[in-house]
Amino acid sequence: MLKTPFKITTKLLSVSTLTAACFVGLTSQALAAGEIKYTDQQKLHAIAGDISAQRIGGDIQTLVDFGTRHTLSDTKSETRGIGAARRWIKQEFEKISAQCGGCLEIIEVKDTISGEKRIPDATEVVNIVAIQRGISEPNRMVIMSGDIDSRVSDVMDFTSDSPGANDNASGVAGVIEAARVLSKHKFNGSVVYAALSGEEQGLFGGKILTAYAQKHDWQVHAVLNNDMIGNITGVNGVTDNTTARIFSEGTRVIETKEQARTRRFTGGEVDSASRNLARYIDTIADRYIANLNTMLVYRLDRFGRGGHHRPFNDAGFAAVRIMETNEHYDRQHQDLRIENGIEYGDTIKGVDFDYAAKLTALNAVSLASMAWAPAPPKDVKIAGAVTANTRLSWQASKDNNITGYRIYWRYTSEPQWQFSKTVGKVTQATLNNVVIDNYYFGVAAINKEGIESAVVFPGDVGSFDHNIKIVK
Repeated sequence: MLKTPFKITTKLLSVSTLTAACFVGLTSQALAAGEIKYTDQQKLHAIAGDISAQRIGGDIQTLVDFGTRHTLSDTKSETRGIGAARRWIKQEFEKISAQCGGCLEIIEVKDTISGEKRIPDATEVVNIVAIQRGISEPNRMVIMSGDIDSRVSDVMDFTSDSPGANDNASGVAGVIEAARVLSKHKFNGSVVYAALSGEEQGLFGGKILTAYAQKHDWQVHAVLNNDMIGNITGVNGVTDNTTARIFSEGTRVIETKEQARTRRFTGGEVDSASRNLARYIDTIADRYIANLNTMLVYRLDRFGRGGHHRPFNDAGFAAVRIMETNEHYDRQHQDLRIENGIEYGDTIKGVDFDYAAKLTALNAVSLASMAWAPAPPKDVKIAGAVTANTRLSWQASKDNNITGYRIYWRYTSEPQWQFSKTVGKVTQATLNNVVIDNYYFGVAAINKEGIESAVVFPGDVGSFDHNIKIVK
């Protein structure tokens, strides 16, 4: 995360085990200020190192060579149009699956769309999805997505060349590369690799996959949408290959009036499941991705704009957008041309393969960590008003891999968790002399290897499991 250095002088508290098996108290003995300990995972470093910029570059070139991947473009040709692109992506997933003994379940998740402003005539919108089922929790999902389709200046122009090298061949190439690398491993939860269609015409691919996930009762705990992960030079003249942005919504759009009323008095505007998913990815970047700082952007997406994570957010799922920091608007949604000495168009020479590999590695490590980790704790509750102590509780888990839980807290004005304490395999804990009014709190689950889940903020506002409704 991009940080401003500061010094913490607050005294923290240490653990004192009480006699009750499911209860832990924290005494007033001082802890090292600001220190959050973690167990370094060599296998996560190995995954980051296994991502290939060369393979990603080759895949971007292949996608560019289809000429256009517009949602309304040719579906019959073997060499041009979105149909050819979809079939190639499916073949790549099939090759990967063959190398891992059939570990990928490859499906087409599709629907026919018509009567829309950008899809007036009946058009089949097809997502190519590969599912790597988890060993112990096959219905617990973390998803990485990228968009197949491309466009030029006129969103309805489906015949002109539209390379879409950065927007968004880079994201799709990242999804395929993550599948190549992660398919070599086995996880407790499932990893989903999704190449989505229809983004430029109205986010239809994301809507279709969201409905599919709900219909099949997927426990979706993370959606990492990658939309433009290959450009390092912005229209503002800045060239930077060391930063990336993570966009995340605040409160859920499906929040009820009663939930909003509770949040008004207890907080949580910056602690939705999506925000804490973003914090999790930010922490992964700090620990496992060399020379990369991630910027937590507290907004659903770029100002007034949208992306394919939004349909998942609309259904209540934790979903974020990962992308470059400096966009070049001359290379986005532009006809290929030169005007006044300025070259327009989204061509492959505007993509930095090493940078795309770095952001792909961030995705791959984040997915692996979450899929190996236990599920985020459920039914996290907090109490302690008008007392000196803060009490947290959560639902007992049947996951035998869990060895304990970690409580996190931070000052309400801080973007990232500052303090933490491991409290063992219990269902409640008390922080003595930590006043509830002064901090935000959360709970994460830890497995036998020390890999943690995302942090869960108490109540409906922070839950990774609540508030999910069926999309009609």
